[in-house]
This record gives sequence, structure tokens and C-alpha cells, in this order.
Amino acid sequence: MAPDAAAGRGSAVFPASDLLGPDTSLIYNDWYPAMRSGALRGRKMSTAMLLGIPLVLGRKEDGSIFAMRDSCPHRGIPLSCGWFDGSAVTCKYHGWVFDPESGQCMEIPSLTSQDSYPRRIYATAFPCQERDGYAWVYVPKPGSGRVRMEVRDTLPAVPELPRFSERYRSAHLTAELPCHVDHGIIGLMDPAHGPFVHQAWWWRSRHSIHEKEKHFEPISQGFRMSAHTPSANSAPYKLLGVYGEPIETTIDFVLPNRRFETLRCGSKWFSSLTTVTPTTPGHSRIDVYAAWNVFYGVPFVTPVAKFFGKRFVRQDQLTMVQQAEGLKFSPGLMLIDDADRPAKWYFALKRARLEAEETGRPMQHPMDGPVTLRWRS
Repeated sequence: MAPDAAAGRGSAVFPASDLLGPDTSLIYNDWYPAMRSGALRGRKMSTAMLLGIPLVLGRKEDGSIFAMRDSCPHRGIPLSCGWFDGSAVTCKYHGWVFDPESGQCMEIPSLTSQDSYPRRIYATAFPCQERDGYAWVYVPKPGSGRVRMEVRDTLPAVPELPRFSERYRSAHLTAELPCHVDHGIIGLMDPAHGPFVHQAWWWRSRHSIHEKEKHFEPISQGFRMSAHTPSANSAPYKLLGVYGEPIETTIDFVLPNRRFETLRCGSKWFSSLTTVTPTTPGHSRIDVYAAWNVFYGVPFVTPVAKFFGKRFVRQDQLTMVQQAEGLKFSPGLMLIDDADRPAKWYFALKRARLEAEETGRPMQHPMDGPVTLRWRS
């Protein structure tokens, strides 16, 4: 990528292949949502793809969930073809039995009484936690070995959606994206596509475009659009005016793939966590989890919110499908200031983190202080 494509003013043209990047551009040593955890029940195992890794997931009898690489270390047959009895996973091919949390092999039926048991055989098991209705899986860097049980308590905290009251409603949305994770993420933080991709009477249109000024500040592993009054050309925000309180929203982007938005209106609030997760090198998945107490007592708010939310995510999904058609031919691409500056920060943050992990030195944040950006949308 050209030097000024990631930071600084002006614009730069570069090949689409520079954006797509090799598999090594993926960020490891972090948590990713693998699937909705509600699908894990009983003794049924489920499969998922995460960062190009095939996974098998399930729920143990004690209620905890697990994630393993969907491959037996003996002959490579998927463990999902075998059996799970609530406490152990058994391979279909030769009956090897594994503890799903640590991955340790506990039984090899073909061994005789004359054989010594090879206690150091492990299938690959990943740290896995349930949070906000998702099975979050910690993916270490390839070649770093398994994450031992004794160090799992030292891992970073699993992301969690902020909530501001005990009573709230919530909803989940998901969609597959036929694009590299980088394209999905910069689309996630793009402030200028709304009037075109999301044209609707209940959101905004190109006729409502006007100049905006937003303040940004660096935060750990990301950046924040500082607290501000939300856009006046968005119908959902206008509805909150019925409460007669000032409305304020804050948006955070945090590596590797998370966008948090929090909206406060007195004691009323709305909060969302959106992630774009790489599944395979050319595909990603967008997941949205939202919670709110606005209009809590109004009937049918949740189904209505999900209806419009699905349409909103579908519009983004369709745009990614159409963009993928154009990217097949590796066109020259351009990032400009100021509307594309968040995308430039993302690439700079990603490069800084990868360099820090490679060198062992502290990550150098590309933002050296607060920044004011202006654009029309």
C-alpha cells in the first residue's frame, strides 16, 4: 500500500490486492464470535469456520461451551463426524476419546494392556466463552502451540456489550459477506455511504446530505468518535425527541473487528456491538447485537426493530456482493480525506499491532491526539 494510503492528508491510488492482503494480515491472539451460542444444546455438535480454521463446538453437561479444531490428530477425520456424550468427544474412525476443553486424548481403544498410554496426545482445543448470545473463540497465532489451561485466565477479556439498566430488550442480526475482512471493516466504519446504500424514508436520503464535523480521539487498540449529538437526518434518532432529553452518541472502533455504538437520552439508552469476522480468506460474516430500553413499554418494538435492522444489514450485504464483482479484476482503489480517514486509521492500527507482535515491542498508536474530521453525508 502506498505510504499515504494509511495516514496523512490527500489521497492515494493502490491495487485492490493491496487491500485484500495475504492470510498473514489476519490478527490472531484475540477473541472472535464463531456462532450464536443458542444453537449449542444437548449432545449435538455444530460446526463453524473461523479465520480459515474449521471448528466443532458443543455444550457440556455443566452448561459450559467448547470449541475444537474439527480434525482428529490421528488421521484427520472431522471430529464432528463422531459423537459427544456431554463430557467427551469420540472420533468416529478409531474411537479415540478427547476432553473437549483441554483437547487431551483420554482413551485409545486399540491399545492393549501391554502398551504404555501416550498421555501427551492432544487435539486442538481453543478457549471458548459464551457472551451476549455468541460463542467467542480465542484464536492464537498459527505455530504458537495450544493455549494451555493454566494460562487461559490471563487472556484478554471477552468483548461485552455495555448495558445501562437491568431491564432491556435485545436482538441479534447476521449476514454473510463475500469479501475479505478488510473491506467489510472499512465499510463498517465508513461515514459517507449512508445516504446512498441506506436510502429509505425511515433513515435518510441523498437529499438530506449536509456537512458534518466530528471529533475523534485515540483509545487502546482503536479510536473513538467522541460523544456528539447524532445526525438530524436519521428518523430513528428523531423519534427519541419524545423523551425531551438531550441525545448523545459515542462510537468506538476496537481491533480486530469491533464497532461499539452507545446512545444515551437521559435514563434511556441504546447500545450495539457490530463485528466483521473473517471466516475464509475471501469471506466474512457481520454480526450485530443490540440492546435497548428506549420505548420499552411500547408493543411490538422488538419485531419492528428486527425488521428494519435486517433490511439495514441486507443493504450492506448487497453492496458487498456488488463490490466483490468489481474487485475480481483488481482495480485501482483510492482513499481520500476526511471521510476515509477512519479507514486509513484502521490499516495503520492493524499494521502497528502486527509489527508489535512480530517485534515484541509496545504497539505504537498511529494517532498522536484528538482529530477533527469534516465530510458531507
